[in-house]
Formats: sequence, C-alpha cells, structure tokens
Amino acid sequence: MSYTFEKLRDIIECFDPCMDNYLYVYDIIQDLYFISERAQKRFALASNCFTNAVEEHRKFVYSEDYDALKVELEEAAHGERDRHNMQYRWLDKEGVPVWINCRGKVLREADGRPHFLIGSINEIGQQQKADNISGLLGEASFKSRMKVFGTKLVDGFVLRIGIDDFSDINERFGVEYGDRILKTVADDISSQLTGNQKVYRMTGDEFLIEDFVESNVFGIGPDGNDADELFHRIRNSVDESIRKSGYEAVYTISAGIISSENTSVKGYKELMKYSQFALSEAKKRGKNRAYQFQMEDYEKFLHRREILRSLREAVSLGYQGFELYFQPIVRAKDESLYAAEALLRIHDKNGNFISPAEAIPILEESGLIIPVGKWIIQNAFSMCTECRKYYPEFRVSINLSYVQILKSPLMMELKQMIECSGISCSGIIVELTESGYLEGTPAVRSVWNDMKQLRIQIALDDFGTGYSNLMNISNLEPDIVKLDRGFTLKALSRSYEYQLMQYVIEMVHKLNQYVCVEGVETKEDLEKIKALGPDLIQGYYYSKPCSRNEFLKKFFCYSE
Repeated sequence: MSYTFEKLRDIIECFDPCMDNYLYVYDIIQDLYFISERAQKRFALASNCFTNAVEEHRKFVYSEDYDALKVELEEAAHGERDRHNMQYRWLDKEGVPVWINCRGKVLREADGRPHFLIGSINEIGQQQKADNISGLLGEASFKSRMKVFGTKLVDGFVLRIGIDDFSDINERFGVEYGDRILKTVADDISSQLTGNQKVYRMTGDEFLIEDFVESNVFGIGPDGNDADELFHRIRNSVDESIRKSGYEAVYTISAGIISSENTSVKGYKELMKYSQFALSEAKKRGKNRAYQFQMEDYEKFLHRREILRSLREAVSLGYQGFELYFQPIVRAKDESLYAAEALLRIHDKNGNFISPAEAIPILEESGLIIPVGKWIIQNAFSMCTECRKYYPEFRVSINLSYVQILKSPLMMELKQMIECSGISCSGIIVELTESGYLEGTPAVRSVWNDMKQLRIQIALDDFGTGYSNLMNISNLEPDIVKLDRGFTLKALSRSYEYQLMQYVIEMVHKLNQYVCVEGVETKEDLEKIKALGPDLIQGYYYSKPCSRNEFLKKFFCYSE
C-alpha cells in the first residue's frame, strides 16, 4: 500500500480549512488516531492525535453510545467490515451530547489485513446554513456573521420578525401552502432592505434582520427608530401581498427590536435570548406590532420565571412555605360571624413573601393552580370542620380559578374531598372572580349547576372591577355578590359611586341574592356602608387575614 499514516495526516491537514466536516484517519496496525484540529476545539478531546484509540473514545463518546461504537471499531480492526457508518453522540467542551454521523472506509494491505479506517464526521443536529423554502441564509450563517465582529464595537439593530398564528395557516391550508407564505414573507422582507441590511431565516416562522456597522462611538449607526420604520415598511408590503392574493389567507406579523443605543449585548446567545423575548412580548401585547426591547421588562420576566421556579419547588416539596390565612365575613345587621374567606399566603425557601397578586396569575398560567387549588380546598375544609366544633353554622369561603374549572375534574374531586372531610355542603361558599373568561362558558354553567344541586353557596367575587358585567348576575345566578374593595373605596369618597353602590345593592336584593361589601376598614366606613343595607361585610375593621390558630383564638377563644 502506498499510503502511510503521515501522508494521510498531511492530506487531512491540507483539506481541513476547506471543509465543515471533520476528517479522520485511524491506523489500525499502529493503534494511532488523528482527526482535524477543529474537532479538538469543538469536542471533549484532550488531543487531536492519540493512541489506544478504542479506549480513548470512551472519554468523549456519550456513555450510552460507546458500547455500540466499540463493537464497530473492533469489527473493522478484525477485518469483519469494510465500511463504517454510524450515528451517535460525542460530548462537546461543556459535556453536552452532540449528534454526529461518522462514516469511514477500511483500506487494506495487499495480504488483506485492515490497515486504515479513513473517513469524515459531520454534525447531524447542526442548524442549516441556508433555507431552501425561503431562499435565505439560515441561523447558522447569522451566527457565523456575528463571530466576524468578535469583540469589536458594533452599532445598529436586530429586528426579529414572526408570522402571527402561523400554525393556523398550516392547519387550515396545509404545510405546502404554509411554505408558500414563508417564501412570500421572505420576499416582502427582502424587498424592503437597504444598504448593509441582511435577513436570515430562523426557526419556524421567524426571520431576523441585522443592520450592524463597526464603530468606535455609538450613535452614528442605525437605531431602534430605523428598525421600527423598516418593520412598518415590511408590514405594508405583507399587506399588499395579501391583497394581491385575493385575501385567500389573511395574516399579520410581529417583531422584536434590539438596538445598540439602549441595550448592551454580550455575545450571540444573549442576542438570541433578548430578541426572542422582544418578539414574544410583541405578540403578547396584541400582535401585528413591533416591541423595542427594554431591560426593565426583561428583568420583570426573569423575576416571574424565578417565582415560577420557587412555586414548582415548593409544590414538589409538599407545599413548603404555603399557608392558608382566614379573614372573617360578618353579618351587617348584628355583626355576628357568618364565614371566613380562605386566602393563600406563600413564602419561598428563603422566607421571602410572594405576593398573591404575583403568585396567583403565575400559578394559573403554569397549571400549578390545579394541585395548589386542591391543597387549598383540603385545608379550608379542615379549618371549617374545626370551627364548626365551636360554631355549627360556620362557613368557609374558597376561591376557585377558571383554570380549575376548565382543566381539571373539579366536581369529582370536590365531592371526594367533601366526603373525606365529613363537612356539610352548607358550610361551603365557592367564590369565582368575575372575568372575561366566564361569560357564556358551558363548563362554568355545568359546575355552577352541580354546586347548586349540592346546595353549596356560590359567590361572584370582585363585582365592580373592570370586568364587571351585570349579565353574569343573571346568567350565573350566584347566592352572594361581593362588591370589590376598589368599588367600596370610591363609594366612600365620592357621592356618585356611593349612589351607584346603593342601586347595585337594591338590584341584587330584588334578585333575592346577598350582597357582601369588601374593604371596610374604619368605624366611619362601617356606618356609611351599613346605611346602604348590605347583608355581609368584610374588611380590616373586623380583622386582617390571619393564620389558622390566630383566627381560632380571636373568634373562638381557642388555645393550642
């Protein structure tokens, strides 16, 4: 054989700068392995040339894949195979598994003995450098473009564009039609670019435009206003394309803007993170618009994510840091105790208080409200059972989330907990916040009807807020209508709202429903509100929300 290990190594070193793949040669007789120098920079290789090849692979091949690779290499060494073609995983410098396809051919001596296994390795999980559908360069090309700047100062912007509700187009018209829309939008974007601006196809329905210039001083290059103007030109072009198609499919685009004038970005990963957040924020704010990245908004997002992490951890540890507080609801006519509302209080593992105003929406968005809601009901029932030892007519009021109603077998679980606790249904009040989610929802009506059959009292909470709808009183037929604290504060300070509250109370009474006024804090407040004739009153005047034991001591002279 005319080839030597040294010659093959020299050939690899010659071609290496011209290729994306990693070339290698394995000298089976000398047990010597050589691979492109770039592979050492990418993967967990101590060197790009080493002996004891099969065993050395154990150090950088993903553990679950090593045994299969060992068998193939040994078969090649024993002359049992002429080709090697295997997809498996190598570990990168951070120890993260990376999918590769390793191909090779065995070169034999004249006597048939295998001498070399020579071939190439390519990353099969790698992002494409170009996209054939849109005709644009891909994310990998943008990443390479950013590497060109290195640590140099750059001035300009990134505009990340996404097609709103693109999945609906694929579902309605098919994937091929969706690909046509991607191509159309790509053309609309490209038609509006000027100067040094470049566009790339990112994942899914997203595109990214960059307009960067090298600069010693910020402020001379394109800025966020330029990006916003570009977005509006592109949006107009998209609208024109939709018009020309006869409005066969109508869609909009949203965009996130990152500009060097107000955002300092450290590297490609941070730029991708910020631009993705900015695009998501534009969609969250109503779609068909552009949003310029603000660090303050991003920090709020991170804060919410940290709260979610704390909540998940607390739930997994048996609701660690969760506690129910109770606030009394009293009869207006004689100020006797009628019920207590169960209110969730949360502290993280460091003892920091998490406001319910922050926690509840996050619990609902994440779905954690379903297990947390069950925990609340169980503990509220336990409290009611205890209080009824002292006051048999005591009731506990629990808040339900629309997520619990729509996404969990609520009534089945509620009936099971009632049976297990031994509590009477007459001791339960269920509160549901009046919101836009409730109007005309069959699931709500079904749960409402089931509760009425069990003779559980139903309260419509937060009446008087921005979501107020008098139709809900008629449609849901609650037993109690709770007037929001904000409504109460306005009624106490302004005659118009005070008169309005009186009309609401009279109207609710004509429907044979109770009225509970929240937010009564002083003796003066109490007298003014009682003059309107409500049935129930809740507020700091009687008690702030307090722990289980404190409530028992305060209202039942309970001692541990």
